Amino acid sequence: MSELTGLVLTVVLLGANAFFVGAEFALISARRTVVEPKALAGSWAARVTLGAMENVSMMMAGAQLGITICSLALGWISEPAIAHLLEVPFAAIGVPEALLHPVAFAIALSLVTYLHVVFGEMVPKNIALAGPERMAVVLGPVLVGVVTVLRPLLWLLNGVANTILRLLRVEPKDEVASVFTRDEVAALVEESRQGGLLEANDERLLLGALTFEERSVAGVVIPLAEVTVLPAGTTPAQAETVAAGGFSRFPVLDVFGEPAGYVHIKDLLELDARVRDAPIDPLLIRRLPEIGREVPLRRALALMQHSGAHLGLVLGPEGRAEGIVTLEDVLEELVGQIRDDSRRLRVR
Repeated sequence: MSELTGLVLTVVLLGANAFFVGAEFALISARRTVVEPKALAGSWAARVTLGAMENVSMMMAGAQLGITICSLALGWISEPAIAHLLEVPFAAIGVPEALLHPVAFAIALSLVTYLHVVFGEMVPKNIALAGPERMAVVLGPVLVGVVTVLRPLLWLLNGVANTILRLLRVEPKDEVASVFTRDEVAALVEESRQGGLLEANDERLLLGALTFEERSVAGVVIPLAEVTVLPAGTTPAQAETVAAGGFSRFPVLDVFGEPAGYVHIKDLLELDARVRDAPIDPLLIRRLPEIGREVPLRRALALMQHSGAHLGLVLGPEGRAEGIVTLEDVLEELVGQIRDDSRRLRVR
């Protein structure tokens, strides 16, 4: 083989090695949420790339086989070709014949190794990581073609590798996981805010939503002793007097002193003057949904939405009424402070 042919093959092998490295890192790093919309929009390359991402084990086997073949070929073809080229100038400057080939081969080996590491590994890896989705769509279909041609061999190699993994009690994965835990998403949100991609208010909303599931009604319950209530027999006129303090919804007690429901002051303002001094009509008393103290806030929100109630009766472990929870307080745990006419029933 001539030295020129060896040099041309060196460039080809470095390019092939770079392709396999770039395709491998691109498919591993690409986010499905970015590639999938392109596939739905009709992109053939994106559809093929999605298939590759769903069969990543076989794709990685193909990429690794390609990298291995290119590396071995570089050692077999490129190093001797470059060494032969170096022997001519070394002989001209008087390098002893006994040292001529060893010195030329050592330098050729170092040069090929450098080119392989830099141009065959590091450069394509960094390019792929800089834009994984774009590179995956470009390189993925080509790698799929290579894997299709070599499938029988890759099936054997991949099967052996998966068997070894199972012996080590490691379950092989065919698809790259693209899901995150709640803590990981929270860390991403914080990093995005620190990087200037999110406003502080947006960060607070997102973090509030992420931690909403972890919090219970116990953190927002208002003890009954701190709630302004209307005793049994309260008239609309008396309720309006109490409402002058700025609140619009009040729990109503039954004859036993237990919360029986709640009234909205707007329902009383529309009453005829003849009934303003009579006890509040039971039909105007709205139902208080019962919510356990340790119930998650998400469940409490769903219960209040289903019943259409803005207040809920919080029950302790023994089923006794312990306090009141407001829809506003539950929502504040999710979106931050809210101000309206029913804000906090604490008066006493």
